[in-house]
Amino acid sequence: MAKDEQPAAPGGNAEADNNELLQGLPASVFFQAVEHSPVAISITDLNANILYSNRAFTKETGYASTEVIGRNESVLSNRNTPRLVYDALWGRLRQHKPWSGVLVNRRKDGKRYLAELMVAPVLDDDNEPIHYLGMHRDVTELYALEQRVQNQKAMIENAVNAANVAMVLLDDDNQIVLDNLAYKTLAADLRPQEPSHVILAALQDEMGERLQVIRERGLSFQGHEMQLDIGRKRNARWFSIDGSMIEIGDESADSFFAQPERRYLLLVINDVTELRKRQHAEKMNALKLLIAEEEALQSMREALNGALFKFQRPLNLMNAAVRMLEQRKGDEHALTDQVLLALKEAIDAGNDAHSTLEKAVPREHPGVKSSINMNELLRNVLELCTSDLLRYGILVDWRPPLHIPAMTGYSSRLHSLFKQLVDNAVEAMAGSGSARRELNIVARVEGGDMVVTISDTGPGIPEENRTRVFEPFFSTKPHTNQGAGYGMGLTIVQEIVAEHLGTVHVDPLYQEGCRVCVHLPLSTGRS
Repeated sequence: MAKDEQPAAPGGNAEADNNELLQGLPASVFFQAVEHSPVAISITDLNANILYSNRAFTKETGYASTEVIGRNESVLSNRNTPRLVYDALWGRLRQHKPWSGVLVNRRKDGKRYLAELMVAPVLDDDNEPIHYLGMHRDVTELYALEQRVQNQKAMIENAVNAANVAMVLLDDDNQIVLDNLAYKTLAADLRPQEPSHVILAALQDEMGERLQVIRERGLSFQGHEMQLDIGRKRNARWFSIDGSMIEIGDESADSFFAQPERRYLLLVINDVTELRKRQHAEKMNALKLLIAEEEALQSMREALNGALFKFQRPLNLMNAAVRMLEQRKGDEHALTDQVLLALKEAIDAGNDAHSTLEKAVPREHPGVKSSINMNELLRNVLELCTSDLLRYGILVDWRPPLHIPAMTGYSSRLHSLFKQLVDNAVEAMAGSGSARRELNIVARVEGGDMVVTISDTGPGIPEENRTRVFEPFFSTKPHTNQGAGYGMGLTIVQEIVAEHLGTVHVDPLYQEGCRVCVHLPLSTGRS
């Protein structure tokens, strides 16, 4: 294009105004701008023969202008670029359109590099190409960096997906950003619940404000174990949870200078259910032995208490006889003194025997208080009673809550308490002759108490006996032989509840049988 020619202005007034402004600049300005551009620039004829190259071209390729003028651009080709790429390039140029892409080029010294290239046709007034303008830059290091990032990302993803533990990354709104294959498998197992939401809710219940502090300060925690009854069948699952905060810089343009950070919570969820099941089996065997031992001791206690109960009555009668004789000593009966002496000796001997029997009664040893998961405890009790439940065809309705806070108490004593209540319910339904035999168990937290209700469809307890059933040797069962070691079951229940500073009562509003309500403080404050 001649220097004094007016360029076409197909773009309208704006482009015409811009061309007018450019006419005020000397041609040397344009030449210097191109010559000193940091981008490698070359101008070729329509056969790709080089007519001009700038300094950056020499720096990128190693060829001086005098070495490439008149030579074809193919001097830079390394022959590794697929033919389809060149076909696409020339196809665009024949359409009078620019092309951009990446080629494998070769420098003068033979070293290969990646060239990010843009080629555009230079058109005349008739919109026909007269030259081609080529601009390229070396993107080898950028490609290597991008490839390295992709490789590291692929290796990390493969390593994370190969891990046996579930991993999930959550944003500030607790939405899932990333997860691994083990987490997806866990989510499928626990559907419809979302594992991360359930676990976060449980962590919040158990850790309280500490969890918020961890998230705000970018801290971490390890080995927090919890039991959850989740999934379609509400099976008990045990998890060991590790949590750590990850701080990531913002990727938006606005944060280039400020560099604000975003925080994500990484949860590592290790399913330790199988390990806990093995430990549970060992614990249940030990618990069965402990329960059997306690039941044997309880039978002995009941038998001795029954003997004491029966032994007390003649002692009371002899005491009454002594008092009557002492009141009649003024009648001067000859045998009064001898009878009094004999009765007093009998009373002394009886009291001595009573004291000996009382000392022979085994004492309770509740043990040491520990943290107790009520879902696990009730599950243990039902497992211990499974044979009786099956024998009498009793349907158990127990739906453990998704998560329930731990309480403090004597584990073996609480197992005995609820086993006694279940045994009483089973015995009541078995002896009632009713075709409907259902046992319903509900555990919930109400205020600061753990509330457990055990309901049965047995004959129930008459209103006048609802408080007396907790008295020693009182029973509503027709086969009970009072004073012979029977009738102590609910008395023992009341003793254990009292040890935990709780309350127990028979629900007067329940009409379908009997419902016993046990209220236990989550923490008694004593050890």
